[in-house]
Amino acid sequence: MRVAVAIELTEQERQTLTKWIRGRNTPVKLVTRAKVVLRAADGIQNDAIATELGTNPGFVRRWRTRFASQRIPGIEKDAPRSGRKPSQSVTAKILLATTQEKSKAATHWSVRTLAEHLGVSRSVVHRVWRQHNLQPHRTKTFKISNDPRFEEKLHDVVGLYLNPPEHAIVLSVDEKSQIQVLNRTQKSLPLFPGRLKTMTHDYKRNGTTTLFAALNVADGTVLGDFKPRHRHQEWLDFLKTIDETFPNVELHIVCDNYATHKHQRVQKWLKRNPRFHIHFTPTSGSWLNLVERWFRDLTQKCVRRGSFNNVAELESVIWDYIEHTNDAAKPFIWKAKPDDILAKVARARAALDKVQSE
Repeated sequence: MRVAVAIELTEQERQTLTKWIRGRNTPVKLVTRAKVVLRAADGIQNDAIATELGTNPGFVRRWRTRFASQRIPGIEKDAPRSGRKPSQSVTAKILLATTQEKSKAATHWSVRTLAEHLGVSRSVVHRVWRQHNLQPHRTKTFKISNDPRFEEKLHDVVGLYLNPPEHAIVLSVDEKSQIQVLNRTQKSLPLFPGRLKTMTHDYKRNGTTTLFAALNVADGTVLGDFKPRHRHQEWLDFLKTIDETFPNVELHIVCDNYATHKHQRVQKWLKRNPRFHIHFTPTSGSWLNLVERWFRDLTQKCVRRGSFNNVAELESVIWDYIEHTNDAAKPFIWKAKPDDILAKVARARAALDKVQSE
């Protein structure tokens, strides 16, 4: 016959256990454990405690022993459960199937489908995936630039960010075209404790607008303007707005390879205004344009979850965001060096070539 572990409580421990038992929000399992410890401290044996609480003596013995060794923290939380470790052969099969085989019924494996395919439990698959940081349900997007002048343009643009020319202003410029003015079909329910804010999945389109923006790399302020379209005429108008906003200073404009930026009329205007210096990002290299980072914040904070009755209402909200940006302006600091970027691109190209050759 096992001898029950003797339990002696301090006054503070007894108060804590009693508080848990009386608390309305205390989890049931924690209430039961507290009762076990209090009864044990009163000298009651395990069998009697189990009968009183409607549980088994093994349960009582386990929590009684754990309290004796770890005190209050020992019963407050469940002990970690490692589970059975998969064998090396099972782990190898799961890794091979996950990374080298394809599901017949889907583009990727799920825990359930792979477990059925290999004849193992779902918990084993889940455990192996977690240990090896495998997430088949997630993907990352990428695009390697095929621009023959990629390295040259990279050094040009990043050089402006890291070592801007003296007595000049560097502007990261682009247009966010076709911003949809969406109006939800029903009003959203507000955020509430225990409930997320809601919004309908469907909407009514009330037009579009195009935002032209120039991000001052030095201080993070933004110059913006709205146009109904984004042709070379609108691009030229925005260049003239920049010309009026920043007079008598050299201007270095970072922009992408969009055709309107290279239109013949634009080229003629630039020749008449030699203080403008255009620096094109590589093809498929818009991530080098810092204003894209600001566009992402604008979309997440103002546009994506908004509901607008007309174009003017959306533009008013975006104007407010631009004013807020400029009132508390912070520059985006570029840290990646060209050589580091080129090394990463080289690794990506090598990996892509390997996949294509297989």
